[in-house]
Amino acid sequence: MRTASVQINAPSGQSFPEILTPEALEFLARLHHEVEPVRVGLLQKRAEVAEHLRSGGTFEFRPDTRQVRESEWKVADVPTDLRVRKVEITGPTDRKMVINALNSGASVYMADFEDANTPTWSNLMEGQQNLIDAIERTISFQNPDGKRYSLSEKTATLVVRPRGWHLVEKHLHADGVSIPGAVVDFGLYAFHNARRLLERGTGPYFYLPKLESHREARLWDQIFSWTEDQLGLDHGTIKATVLVEVLPLAFEMDEVLYELRDHSAGLNAGRWDYMFSIIKKLGDRKEFILPDRAQVTMTVPFMRAYTELLVKTCHRRGAFALGGMAAFIPNRRDPAVTETALAKVRDDKTREANDGFDGTWVAHPDLVETAMTEFDRVLGTKENQLGRQRPEVKTTAQQLLDVRIPGGTITEAGLRTNVSVGIQYIASWLRGTGAAAINNLMEDAATAEISRSPAVGADLFGKGRYEDARKIFEEVALSDEFHDFLTIPAYEFLP
Repeated sequence: MRTASVQINAPSGQSFPEILTPEALEFLARLHHEVEPVRVGLLQKRAEVAEHLRSGGTFEFRPDTRQVRESEWKVADVPTDLRVRKVEITGPTDRKMVINALNSGASVYMADFEDANTPTWSNLMEGQQNLIDAIERTISFQNPDGKRYSLSEKTATLVVRPRGWHLVEKHLHADGVSIPGAVVDFGLYAFHNARRLLERGTGPYFYLPKLESHREARLWDQIFSWTEDQLGLDHGTIKATVLVEVLPLAFEMDEVLYELRDHSAGLNAGRWDYMFSIIKKLGDRKEFILPDRAQVTMTVPFMRAYTELLVKTCHRRGAFALGGMAAFIPNRRDPAVTETALAKVRDDKTREANDGFDGTWVAHPDLVETAMTEFDRVLGTKENQLGRQRPEVKTTAQQLLDVRIPGGTITEAGLRTNVSVGIQYIASWLRGTGAAAINNLMEDAATAEISRSPAVGADLFGKGRYEDARKIFEEVALSDEFHDFLTIPAYEFLP
């Protein structure tokens, strides 16, 4: 079927005509044609940087953007409902999750089409419909046991994370070329909802993942301006928070905020992907090999350097600084496990609040109150900590790259855990669940990436695509050529 210049290769019976209207497809086609040549060039630049590093190169603060770092400027103000971001809950866009996350008491719900989502066609299109229904406040869900879920009067501010630039959507083609997943996720959400959101006193807000340079942020800024023009929105209506989750971007935080200054809502310390990016970019050089992932905490020197620089940079520019994910999850059947998890969350969020972050992430509704309490304790009646400038922070390139961890070890137990978690997660992903509870941690594609870089029950094994998962894990873990993302080869196993 062709509408406008987009070809839909959907599974039988999954046409989603309410989402893929002729007008929406025309919008996607035009946006794709605006984006694709630049996107291809940016991905090629990523490959050049990777080759530079393989040849012994390293990172430094860019001399050609010194003026941006040293001059005085601020990002534009954000709307009222983005000024308080103490606790942000993240999760995929299935119907029950959308309702529970919006009702969780969190400041923000980040509806995720990226790492916490398996990009099956049905997940993506149903997710778009679920968000429309949530904005219209018509969304509801009924469990098989009869329990019904609907929205509370007060809900979290909705923010959407599209896929990264490296992923394409194989079910949608424009003139024979797969449309980037980011264009599909952003484009459909903005096209259907920008006006709806503004009419309800909020706006089209986004999280941007996996950026590797300020030039990639520039492309997003151009997309936002183009979209505002096409949809008749005021310039600066769209707001976006960038995840600093890839090592090169730690050296370009000022530049990213500058490129997005009319559309910026801040930066987020995407800790798990950040660790993975060090492995991916530098891990074949012995001076950058990390120990077992449990030993790479947020208090080790290189992670402290990265997060403190992020807070300082954001607040100097009037932008929000968001902390990382609390991956621990409660176990309602085991109070001891729950208390251990809550204690770790309290310590993590206390540190972030005291460091000056304006908010943080959690993956489970049961953690919202704990995280909120720690931020309330530090912020009191303040909406945020933009006034905390952190002038004492003097982060150098050497500090960002010094990954030595005193006492750090690489153990057989750690390796076995990585293999187990990696295969269990891939199997969950192939079954359509991109956020999986494994060993009392919420694993998504970011944490699984760490596991594949350096005993499953028989009943679950029989139900769960573990043979495919094993094949994928072997490929991404043992291949002579390091795959940039495990989701790229795994995507070929999805319908």
